[in-house]
Amino acid sequence: MRQLTLVEPNTLEWQEVPEPRLNGPNEALVRPIAVARCDVDLPMLRGQTPARVPIAMGHEFVAEIVELGDQAAGQRGQRVIVPFQISCGECAPCRRGITNSCASVPPRSQYGFGEYGGNWGGALSDIVRVPFAQHMLVPVPEGVDPSAIASTDNLPDAWRTVGPYLQESPEAAVLIVGGGALSIGLYAAAIACALGSSQVDYIDTDAERLELAKAVGANALEGPPPRSLGPYPITVDASADPVGLACALRSVEPGGVCTSVGIYFSEGTPVPLLEMYTTGVTFKTGRVNARADIQHVLDLVHSERLHPQRLTTKVVAWDDAAAAWGEPATKVVALREPDA
Repeated sequence: MRQLTLVEPNTLEWQEVPEPRLNGPNEALVRPIAVARCDVDLPMLRGQTPARVPIAMGHEFVAEIVELGDQAAGQRGQRVIVPFQISCGECAPCRRGITNSCASVPPRSQYGFGEYGGNWGGALSDIVRVPFAQHMLVPVPEGVDPSAIASTDNLPDAWRTVGPYLQESPEAAVLIVGGGALSIGLYAAAIACALGSSQVDYIDTDAERLELAKAVGANALEGPPPRSLGPYPITVDASADPVGLACALRSVEPGGVCTSVGIYFSEGTPVPLLEMYTTGVTFKTGRVNARADIQHVLDLVHSERLHPQRLTTKVVAWDDAAAAWGEPATKVVALREPDA
């Protein structure tokens, strides 16, 4: 089968590799039909992450079921979301909703990260093997376009920055510092607007992203992040820049919360701890729990309150993914023609 592989920094190739087979009764084989480029794929392409080549690319995807083990639910041809992190649904972390740290598989087990993620393959492949299929496969709701929900890492990552807090205080104001996490901050803005926040402010220096923020109902603030923009009860750091992180932290009102989805690959990152201490900031960072949180996103999309496709800036044919994956677009989605 064909698999899009990063063979060296900035070089992607379609390679012929062995097709996976079912290894147990609770497994599935799926055929990806819509794959989104994650925000971390660009630095991975450039060799700026801990993941090392070769890497079977792609980890945000919707697929069709091709084959099922005897204990796996579903049917052939059914469209499903496959969370990128491997999780069993039964171990202690999974039962707590910490599906990014399933105890049944080695740490960081995930699609699309090569050896760093346990060599589970990538979504830009003809066939992908899914373990724990009864738990992992999430049916796509009737009437929902697979391309709209292909961003199955960045969407739940965005939801956890604002969703839990707006469920408690629906009108709370939100500040999002955009930048390095190209689409997550925009998804967070869209979700905050969908959940009824009274004020959603998005700051960035990129003209395209500012226009996208306006398109989903946020207030676009142009320019680099200042020292502070607050106070806000909810802030989001999607900048992946220490200056943006400090702004998001300083902009939290007393007792508020800041979530950082920007990935900082340096060994140390400065934060204004004394000011955080004085204000009483709750700071959250860490990997998304994709399987645990994806249903919240699906509910918003199915209810037509959230339209993620409005933030997709480039849609390409499957065979064009190699050329498109490194382009400087905010959100790229590759689509495959239906199986004949």
